[in-house]
Amino acid sequence: MIGVIIVAVIGLLLSLYTLYVEGRLKKDKNYKAVCDIGNASCTRVFSSEFGKTLGISNGIWGILLYVMILALVWLNLTDYVFYISIIAFLGTLYLAYTSYFRLKDFCLVCSGIYIVNVLLLVFSWLGI
Repeated sequence: MIGVIIVAVIGLLLSLYTLYVEGRLKKDKNYKAVCDIGNASCTRVFSSEFGKTLGISNGIWGILLYVMILALVWLNLTDYVFYISIIAFLGTLYLAYTSYFRLKDFCLVCSGIYIVNVLLLVFSWLGI
């Protein structure tokens, strides 16, 4: 399951970066993140009403998800990785819809996380 491990680590790093940007935005409203390129703004997406689920930052949810995936692989409970990946994929569909169509914004970091979650689903299904 090396593919799952690699994409889970990438997802973890992207989620940690999300949390970092959110923390910087709390301290400095004028902070410009590396992922803000042209009209594409991850900071607008992170600070929107969709940047949190159940009052908790999506970055924290992502960190929990990827740590859980890595722990399950380490414990050789790979069937659970697939089921959790399905849930993550469904969340990805919702967040991608809100980012692209409701907020009309392109978030580079978010898109990276969406790709990670799709790859997690595919790799866990194939056992890669």
